[in-house]
Amino acid sequence: MKCFFDTSVLVASFLDGHEHYDRSFAVLADANRKNACCAAHSLAELYATLTRLPGKLGLSVDQALLSLDSVAERLELISLEAHEYRHAIREAASGSIVGGTIYDALLGQCALKAHAAKIYTWNVGHFRMLGAEIAAKVRTP
Repeated sequence: MKCFFDTSVLVASFLDGHEHYDRSFAVLADANRKNACCAAHSLAELYATLTRLPGKLGLSVDQALLSLDSVAERLELISLEAHEYRHAIREAASGSIVGGTIYDALLGQCALKAHAAKIYTWNVGHFRMLGAEIAAKVRTP
């Protein structure tokens, strides 16, 4: 059974002061390329988030890159083809998804492409907006 990691869980798993660190770290520690994946785009989101957090919460560029390496070694990276992007955006638009939630819609499509049985996220509300097939897979760690 394959699980898919949303960026929100990846971020929490690398910040030991994060409120969701323990649970996020635990599920990531049990993951490997055979049973877990994330969107390739999540690497960029993870880097952006880890390096922009204020004060002591944020990581240095080098620390963030080590985190990305860890994710890439541990999880299968799922990418969408251009036609899959267009399809996902059209589906989201037909479901009245607007704004930044489109990024969650793209991650949801990556999870479907990977045939993930579970989608781990802390953005439960966003993912449940993406239709019954994705909503049925949503879990918090």
